[in-house]
Amino acid sequence: MTEPTNTNTPAALTAEQTTWLNRYIRSIPDYPQPGILFRDITPLLQNATPLRFVVETMANRYRNAGIEQVVGIESRGFIFGTPLAYLLGTGFVPVRKKGKLPYQVISVEYDLEYGSNVLEVHTDAVRPGQRVLVVDDLLATGGTTAGTVKLLEQLGAEVVSLAFLIELADLGGRARLQGHDVFALLSY
Repeated sequence: MTEPTNTNTPAALTAEQTTWLNRYIRSIPDYPQPGILFRDITPLLQNATPLRFVVETMANRYRNAGIEQVVGIESRGFIFGTPLAYLLGTGFVPVRKKGKLPYQVISVEYDLEYGSNVLEVHTDAVRPGQRVLVVDDLLATGGTTAGTVKLLEQLGAEVVSLAFLIELADLGGRARLQGHDVFALLSY
């Protein structure tokens, strides 16, 4: 099958597009621990055509949304967030794990399925009222994204939408992000 046409609309993917993209997502059972079915995006990243399709499809969805800053969550959110920022004509803001940013930061602790972690962002990363798009590769339980939203809202940003390549729907992350627009290209 050849690359499906990108229709430049914010609509959901067609069945043909979904089938095509799914060919580039590798499922690995029992990784990183028994009982987990890991969705590996490296085949997609290794292939220019589906990678370009994903980034352009996301950019087209937000092209007229008045996004002023794209925020990527460490680390795979950087992979998709930076080219999105470029295509949308915005800057890019990294949200990182504790101790990775060199300037003044604000922090938030958030829960994971197996413990907790801390996220940080520079205090001058966004301006009050600035319209931001949060990007990551995967929405699972929503803890990391909810922590990111909390940081951005503490700085006064308006979180316009949360965008993901993949949503693991059975893990209920979307429910944890109620009140926010959530968009995922693929759902498992």
